[in-house]
Amino acid sequence: MTILFWLALSGVTFYVLIAIDMLRGNRQTPRLGAIPLKPEAATPSVSILVAARNEERHIEAALNSLLAIDYPNYELIVVDDRSDDLTGEILDRLAHSHPHLKTIHVECLPDGWLGKNHALWVGTQNARGELLLFTDADIYMEKTILKRAVRLMDDQKLDHLVVSPRMVMPGILLPMMGLTFMVIFAMFTRPWKAREPGNSAHIGIGAFNLVSASSYHAVGGHRTISMRPDDDLKLGKLLKINGFRQDLAAGPDFMRVEWYASVGEMVRGLEKNAFAGCDYRLWFVLTGVLLFMTFSIWPFAALLATSGMTWWMNFATAMIILSLQVECARLNKLRLWYALGWPLTATIFCWIILRTTWLNISQKGITWRDTFYPLDELKKNRI
Repeated sequence: MTILFWLALSGVTFYVLIAIDMLRGNRQTPRLGAIPLKPEAATPSVSILVAARNEERHIEAALNSLLAIDYPNYELIVVDDRSDDLTGEILDRLAHSHPHLKTIHVECLPDGWLGKNHALWVGTQNARGELLLFTDADIYMEKTILKRAVRLMDDQKLDHLVVSPRMVMPGILLPMMGLTFMVIFAMFTRPWKAREPGNSAHIGIGAFNLVSASSYHAVGGHRTISMRPDDDLKLGKLLKINGFRQDLAAGPDFMRVEWYASVGEMVRGLEKNAFAGCDYRLWFVLTGVLLFMTFSIWPFAALLATSGMTWWMNFATAMIILSLQVECARLNKLRLWYALGWPLTATIFCWIILRTTWLNISQKGITWRDTFYPLDELKKNRI
């Protein structure tokens, strides 16, 4: 038996287990469209909180969708985080004609804070809602989404509900990258396990984090994760480790976002949180990339370099990976044939992670939204 045989056996075993877990998890994840709208449903007050910095491209249309939400008791608070484009002017104009839109302008960033995290914290200090919905400035929502989400949260007695959006991406390569990102994210976070109290899995998505105000303040809110560029996911972890109940719902029919406008924008965008997602541990990055290439990329190359039983096991691994891609594409309203991009896109993601790690270390920090944050300060905020 050669090392290639044992690698193939390990790979197919690993992916069989992953596939069983992921497919079962997808079947158990509630669909927002399946939540009935009933007039007697509870309608606690909700504060929708948006942090915006230089968002003139999307913010007016996105906020118009939030202002059109069909919910009897909500307020919309948008915090302009030091924008130097037309964002502030657009917000003031919209606030003039929409009384339940409150705008706050942040002129300077205090030490020890990332801009977005500080803006959201400032927003919460002005919020009156029993529930807090954290969302991004480029999210488009369908008008019944809040009713459905609040009802699901109430039915399941949750403290934190995350809803996954539909990611809109132009071209061909970028949607393939987005699909691969979703599968990798699901493999390593296992969000369907977040509902299990004794499981370490947790979830958070910047597009839709709905949290009870009491649980948010009990864990210290964004002050506790003030220097985390992956604030959405870390807010979920913070709530989970403090014993609060959370879950994920699928909502591609009720919410959409332009993930990135181009592959280049995606590469630059991931510079802020790819290394943070590994808690700034170089050994973890290098080990993770090596294992991922061995078990998730090599099986495709092995189809050209092996034979016999080794070839068949690598073929089985490749088919399982593509099947997971197809399943994810189906659930997220993407073209199924985008799954074929995995060998290329998975390789690109390995390069992105290595590139980001190198940049963060060599530059001794990250630059996000025109502000530099030292790596030493970022590392101190571990959750």
